[in-house]
Amino acid sequence: MTTRTRRARSAEPHDHAEHAAVAAHQVTGTGLAVVAAYIGTVVAANWASTHWTALLIGSLVVPAGTLWAGATFTLRDLLHDALGARGVAAAITVGAALSWLLATPQIATASVVAFTVSELLDSAVYARLRARSRLRAVVGSNIIGLLVDSVLFVPLAFGSFTAVPGQIVGKTVATVLTVATLQAGGQRRRAVAR
Repeated sequence: MTTRTRRARSAEPHDHAEHAAVAAHQVTGTGLAVVAAYIGTVVAANWASTHWTALLIGSLVVPAGTLWAGATFTLRDLLHDALGARGVAAAITVGAALSWLLATPQIATASVVAFTVSELLDSAVYARLRARSRLRAVVGSNIIGLLVDSVLFVPLAFGSFTAVPGQIVGKTVATVLTVATLQAGGQRRRAVAR
């Protein structure tokens, strides 16, 4: 065996599973689109929470950035599939940094704390459930993420728990809408493939 052959073989992954894992998380156009959508929802949530007043829907107080923030959980799950755990960690870091740069200090602090904790928990739950069912993983991780985010963000950002129920309802609506969109897109792709 020549030196060149030995170098080429040593540079290759030693088993097929390792090679598949590396290939599965290469950045693609889809991965970049999901990153852009994720970061865009973080920016929109912070901007809306800083510049718009809360919505009053019946007796529920819903902070203006709620639906945008709710969409981040599903997008984070898509990031997990597209870029793996390292890609998710990088996107969470960028999201937290943007939160700090774009919002008032009180909103920024609340956002960074709630965002980081809830997104890391969301990611862990998603990774654990993903092998069983993508739908179950998205719904389960979103529920954990939106509850933790709401309970942390609202009192830190607004000084009371008054808007927690509205935030939970708003983020649940965002989860239902994003999951329905994923399901419709998956059914459309399966129909085209036939």
